[in-house]
Amino acid sequence: MPYFSAQVLNWLSLILKERFGQSFTLTQPQNSLKLTLVNSEQGHILFPKLEDAFHQSSSDFPCAYWEATKEGWVSVLGQPLVAPCVHELPVQLIEYQADHAVIHYDILGLTYWMLNRIEEIGRKDLDNHERFPAIHSHAYKYDYLERPIVDEWLYVLGQVIEKVWPNIKLKQHQFSMKVSHDVDSPSLYQFKSWKTIIRMMGGHLLKRHDLKSFFQSPYIKVTAGSRLHNQDPHNTFDWLMDVSEVNNLTSAFYFICGRTSELDADYEPENQAIKNLIKKMHERGHEIGLHPSYNTYQTPELIKQEADQLRQVLQEEGIEQPMLGGRMHYLRWQHPTTLQAWNDAGMTYDTTLSYADRPGFRCGTCFEYPAFNPTTQQQLDIRVRPLIAMECTVIAERYMNLGCTQEAIAKFLELKNKCQKVSGCFTLLWHNSHFNSNEDKQIYQKIIES
Repeated sequence: MPYFSAQVLNWLSLILKERFGQSFTLTQPQNSLKLTLVNSEQGHILFPKLEDAFHQSSSDFPCAYWEATKEGWVSVLGQPLVAPCVHELPVQLIEYQADHAVIHYDILGLTYWMLNRIEEIGRKDLDNHERFPAIHSHAYKYDYLERPIVDEWLYVLGQVIEKVWPNIKLKQHQFSMKVSHDVDSPSLYQFKSWKTIIRMMGGHLLKRHDLKSFFQSPYIKVTAGSRLHNQDPHNTFDWLMDVSEVNNLTSAFYFICGRTSELDADYEPENQAIKNLIKKMHERGHEIGLHPSYNTYQTPELIKQEADQLRQVLQEEGIEQPMLGGRMHYLRWQHPTTLQAWNDAGMTYDTTLSYADRPGFRCGTCFEYPAFNPTTQQQLDIRVRPLIAMECTVIAERYMNLGCTQEAIAKFLELKNKCQKVSGCFTLLWHNSHFNSNEDKQIYQKIIES
């Protein structure tokens, strides 16, 4: 069996075309990889040493570092590049010989390993929600989770390409930002049972001595009607859309359309208040998407069922969108089962792939890319939109526990700045129900506006 299947080589060629705006051919002479420019008779780039580790589901590999500037190349982040899965690198990593170059690090193997999450396939060291956690990853172990290492290495590869083929022009990317909101709880009170409302009232009065919330909860429950009550603490949708519009952004709102666990939502997408909300979002130019329920991540037929349910709601409201994407509830993910399920449900993109316990670049990139199933060795129709940061990952006590502090703001902005440096996309998840104070809103606005 070849080191890379023909399907992988075609997929890698597509990744390179999207990144550089040029068409390349990849071949495998012996145990190496050869990159040539389509319609060019001269020049090639050779990767003579391919790493078996990039085909293994493990985090127990070494890691080396490379000082690009010492060899006359530019590191886009201005730091030594991280080289996973090798003990050491040769003194001269990149050799230029007449009309071709030799790169003594398996950049494309790294790309395959990171983007397709080979490291995670079949892993059993999972957290309490059966997710592969950041703290078990190679990136966390060697402190590069907060770096887009695939983008860093492809930036170097771009420099080599320009040297081998000096007459071509590579694609210039522009930094962008995408904000999305998982609608776990559109209303704090409206869809709760009266039994739950009474229990909440007891908590407001006896534990928190909060008379305003004590009286507010039954009032909202009784008077909300066919629209979300404007006094409900979780009804932040107009404010979120206002902030996005002022900053020339489109918010994406992902709705739960099923109930497979007590951890799912307490609303139905067919409820008139939800349908009115969805219609308002669409009329204001924002996006509606799917947030599959808690126990769907290993069950493709349920993801398709819930996707079809959302499509039905959109159709009933006369809403047509060019794309339909979303994110898994609780970021639950089994690779590549969940990805294949999204694909088979006819979804346009998925934006689940960030770790719950740490922010950063789980896929090593902040660029959206075409998905590939490494188990079946088939390119998929769906696209992967890596998630860089979720608000509770940084703020919540159960994760990084930075709270509503300047340190939290600095963390978000540091990640955003790295996306800017590689001209990628900073994707931010902030739940509509996670604005418990003015400090939350101030942090959100600071991240969006900076």
